[in-house]
Amino acid sequence: MKMIETDRLILREVQTSDADFIYKLLNEPGWIDYIGDKGIKTLEDAVDYIRTGPRAMYEREGFGLFLTELKDTHIPIGLCGLIKREGLNAVDIGFAFLSDYHSRGYAYEAARGTLEIARKHGIKRLVAITTKDNHSSSKLLEKLGMKLEGYVTLPNDTEELKKYAMNL
Repeated sequence: MKMIETDRLILREVQTSDADFIYKLLNEPGWIDYIGDKGIKTLEDAVDYIRTGPRAMYEREGFGLFLTELKDTHIPIGLCGLIKREGLNAVDIGFAFLSDYHSRGYAYEAARGTLEIARKHGIKRLVAITTKDNHSSSKLLEKLGMKLEGYVTLPNDTEELKKYAMNL
């Protein structure tokens, strides 16, 4: 199901048939360094991640992480979407892209589209978290209009993260 279309991208629901892409993305060094190792070692693990992560959140919340693909070729390049995360007082915007597609404006374009999705869901306040050393994500969040609100440590974690916020 397509959620939104931008000039160059389509954001749509992740399907179990996207397991090859999810396997590749979740094993990228940037994902592991900045988001964490999700233990996706096989395609079966990727299918399970899709079912228990994005698909479960769509059913529970009506939104989640969306597969971001190039409009003209339908090549998947990343994930961008909304997450209801334990330990945060508002819905969280999250994004991750294959390294081959960094520095081309795709993450910003997808995140702008995700703000539209949030508004359609009646979300009034949005937050985002990032590691303290992920300068490119911080820069993108600021470009979206988010402001550094402070720091947060999520439940069952020890790392203090930057927390950004904005009202929609």
